[in-house]
Amino acid sequence: MPLSAEELRRYSRQIILPELGVEGQERLSRARVLVVGVGGLGGPVAMYLAAAGIGELCVVDPDQVEPSNLHRQVLFRTEDVGKDKVQVAAQNLQSLNPNVQVRGVRARLDASNALELIAPYDLVLDGTDNFTTRYLVNDACVLLGKRNVFASVLRFDGQLTVLGDPDGPCYRCLYPEPPPAGVVPSCAEAGVLGVMPGMMGILQATEALKLIAGIGTPLVGRLLLVDARRMTFREMRIARRPGCEACGTRTIRSLVEVDAACVVSPPVVPPGGVGQLAPRELHAWRAEGRSIQLVDVREGWEYEAVHLTDAVLLPLGEVVARVQELDATRPTVVYCHHGARSQAAATWLAGQGFREVWNLAGGIDRWSIEVDPALPRY
Repeated sequence: MPLSAEELRRYSRQIILPELGVEGQERLSRARVLVVGVGGLGGPVAMYLAAAGIGELCVVDPDQVEPSNLHRQVLFRTEDVGKDKVQVAAQNLQSLNPNVQVRGVRARLDASNALELIAPYDLVLDGTDNFTTRYLVNDACVLLGKRNVFASVLRFDGQLTVLGDPDGPCYRCLYPEPPPAGVVPSCAEAGVLGVMPGMMGILQATEALKLIAGIGTPLVGRLLLVDARRMTFREMRIARRPGCEACGTRTIRSLVEVDAACVVSPPVVPPGGVGQLAPRELHAWRAEGRSIQLVDVREGWEYEAVHLTDAVLLPLGEVVARVQELDATRPTVVYCHHGARSQAAATWLAGQGFREVWNLAGGIDRWSIEVDPALPRY
């Protein structure tokens, strides 16, 4: 349908762009876009796509709003804490632009539903924060012939590219296999400057609008690297990999979650390596009165907020300099917030000849869920 008088007024500042015009705006109004993850990246993406007049917008997310989201997830307010993200997002997006048909799906995108969720949409924007979902989004898009605008953030850094284009690579061309557990920390472990997801989300939305309207040169075969500390934008050429299982040889014909590939199998005998210890196992050990050296490698402010009784505070950055404060002959259990920092510290300690080293799987956050719900989470 042609644009109404109200729509012409609403979008007039972008319609007057010679590259867009009324025809380009009508393309936007006919487009159906799926945003996977409506957090730090997906929130700004959805806001700008709704404002630009995308015809149908679907947001998918399984989570509820948490206090720790609010410094970077600008689609939510303090009073939204505890509510479903997709419910709040859909209401706010619909209020932002009543012309857009908004749909919210409260679900975790997984191998059982990814194809069904993605199939109806023209374009997918990946705003997720974990490797399992990134590989699922990628593989589903390749199987369905959909383009995928991908972005990621960590600390002060961001990445952006367009995947799944017939002339370009997919996510598996860049990263054939997920990294081992503990190698790449999450934002919860490493931190993220609050504006970074917004910056990268806006760039994601820009690429989406270009692709839909057919203007400019999209980031196909190019990876944009953003360093906010130096405020530099660098570009890396990325090629399609002929042997890629997804878009090259096409040996991936169904969806399989990559969780198992991300898990490091714990050694049967800890000496010489690092064992993975579940919170309930550690709880049982402590109840039995075992002599355990418990080491907390988080920062001081985290320790002050919440810590396990009898834990020695030894921030990760100080482990090497202060290792003499520990007893290498005692069984040592290392923990942090979610398990990545402690894995790094435990591996180093094992390499220094510590007799028996264990990493607390899932960190103190998992402990508070499975063992002691009274402990505050952050």
